[in-house]
Amino acid sequence: MTAPIETTESQAGSQPESVLKGVKASQIEGRSLGRIAWNRFKRDKVAVAGGIVVILLVLLAVLSKPIQAMFGLDPNEFHQDLIDPALLSPKGSWGGMSWDHPLGVDPQYGRDILSRIIEGSWVSLLVAGGATLVSVIIGVIMGVTAGFYGGWADSLISRTMDVFLAFPLLLFAISISASLQDGAFGLSGLPLRIAVLIFVIGFFSWPYMGRIVRAQTLSLREREFVEAARSLGARGPFILLRELLPNLVAPILVYSTLLIPTNILFEAGLSYLGVGIAPPQASWGGMLSTAAEIYQADPQYMIVPGLAIFITVLAFNLLGDGLRDALDPRSK
Repeated sequence: MTAPIETTESQAGSQPESVLKGVKASQIEGRSLGRIAWNRFKRDKVAVAGGIVVILLVLLAVLSKPIQAMFGLDPNEFHQDLIDPALLSPKGSWGGMSWDHPLGVDPQYGRDILSRIIEGSWVSLLVAGGATLVSVIIGVIMGVTAGFYGGWADSLISRTMDVFLAFPLLLFAISISASLQDGAFGLSGLPLRIAVLIFVIGFFSWPYMGRIVRAQTLSLREREFVEAARSLGARGPFILLRELLPNLVAPILVYSTLLIPTNILFEAGLSYLGVGIAPPQASWGGMLSTAAEIYQADPQYMIVPGLAIFITVLAFNLLGDGLRDALDPRSK
């Protein structure tokens, strides 16, 4: 009589589930695509570091007002007693750095640089995030429509993208921002400027997202699961919402994280040119614009907001690269 063969843990992976005995459920549990992508992402330490920095920046922007109230910071409070009237520069060394002002003060009015950096964080992230949301919504709708239906719809939308891509965005942004400074659409002041920046940047940058979504849709519409849905009688809207869009989440998410730093730089550039966020509201681009005029008096006033923009853009780029590698390892 032959003795029964015992199944070891090393052999468990090659045995059918119906004959497994004494094997833990965790050893045969399947993993979802999201979990596999998360495991890939965790192994990329650089991308994880970028994600941590992004989370901290978002928390800083959301909690900027409570943080300032907690520590008694006021980004627009003048400290003329900290400015040397003869040299027109902060008293002391390193731009007037002290325990009360860890990053120093600006040479014009003695305003605390740290509080202005914190105040400018929510402005930059709000404009960049809002503009990215607008461009993603329009780009996904246009890209999916063009890629799925094809024909005259594809031709019309593609030519519209070409027109938008050839449009002088910077000149248009400067002109419309300058013309709407007093008031429009029931808004005025800072809310108006933020709304104009979100509209201009988001509305004219959607073709970049639209092209990527269109290319992905052209590839997905020929896949077997789409043909299977058609054979079962599914119509176009159902296929778009239930079959194509879930498979487009990964490229949309990745490109969105790469689009945010571009919008941050664009907002900073407009504020630097004086047609973005108007003073006395603090913004990183506005601080750079002021620093360009007083660079010789206090170079630190340019370095600090420049580093803030650099770290933010770098963190979002690292996060986007990590998400791309995790969600689509074949892109490496």
